[in-house]
Amino acid sequence: MRIHLDVLGWLHALAGAFGVITGASLIVLALGTFLAESALGAHAGAVASVAWTLTVCGLLFGLGGGLMIAAGRAVLARRPGGRAAALWLAVVNLCVIPFGTALGIYTFWALLNDDARRAFGRKPHGPLDAE
Repeated sequence: MRIHLDVLGWLHALAGAFGVITGASLIVLALGTFLAESALGAHAGAVASVAWTLTVCGLLFGLGGGLMIAAGRAVLARRPGGRAAALWLAVVNLCVIPFGTALGIYTFWALLNDDARRAFGRKPHGPLDAE
């Protein structure tokens, strides 16, 4: 199970790096759009809305990527908060087809078992008591 947790941590960090790079690219594109807005004159309102949309999307991608990197590092260090963060981010990743979906499913598979719970300092689930 240790190898799966290491791979999972690196995959989260890698996915986060791609998110940060995408966010930075969108911010640069938004800056260029803001600069080009002054040359258009009549269509400046439409260009401004596109530029603001690019800015917001870039910030969201950058923030999400930073959270993914932090979660990946925490999983690699086996910090208990890293397990919870990776599981929460896996829920969001399920909507990012196809790679995020695969990463989300792999995260659930790797972290929702007793071996992973022990690796992160949590007590494993016991057998269900029949009442």
